[in-house]
Amino acid sequence: MNKPNEAKQFLAQRRTAYVKTFDTPFGADVLQDLAKFCRANESTFHPDARVHAVAEGRREVWLRIQQHLNLSDDDLWRAFGGPVVISKTPPQE
Repeated sequence: MNKPNEAKQFLAQRRTAYVKTFDTPFGADVLQDLAKFCRANESTFHPDARVHAVAEGRREVWLRIQQHLNLSDDDLWRAFGGPVVISKTPPQE
């Protein structure tokens, strides 16, 4: 297997681990807690740059979890810098 395929397989397995971890009743409770803690649905702005940086770091973790739970394997691959494949055939309508 070549390196890009190994990397893509690794990413797919990691996504599966995230889904198996969080797609449970306990996982839902953890996500609910993390959403509050990481400011998932609110601004992270704070006039103190250090407080703002901490809030942004927390939110970055939240966004990573959400990417692994909500993106397809291919979308996740593209989000993490995998090569973009451009089809030479136009899409069928």
